[in-house]
Amino acid sequence: MRAVITVIGKDTVGILAKVSGICAEYNANVIEVTQSVLQDMFAMIMLVDISKLNTGFTALSDRMSSLGKELGLSIHTMHEDIFNSMHRI
Repeated sequence: MRAVITVIGKDTVGILAKVSGICAEYNANVIEVTQSVLQDMFAMIMLVDISKLNTGFTALSDRMSSLGKELGLSIHTMHEDIFNSMHRI
């Protein structure tokens, strides 16, 4: 099972480190990351393996949302199945 984490907002030092740190805390393995900085805007998509989470998926999602509020970023965590369903033509 995998999840997609998206992060968008004003660029600051340590965004990737903080998001990946929470992944490590919850035992979500980062598989792939793509990120861009457009002028002062940060955008990242992260694919993580959630098959060995040490807690429920909702707890991970809520923790990422809390981090987003704390940093003034938009952080969304979606189960891969939901992500795929939303983007299927």
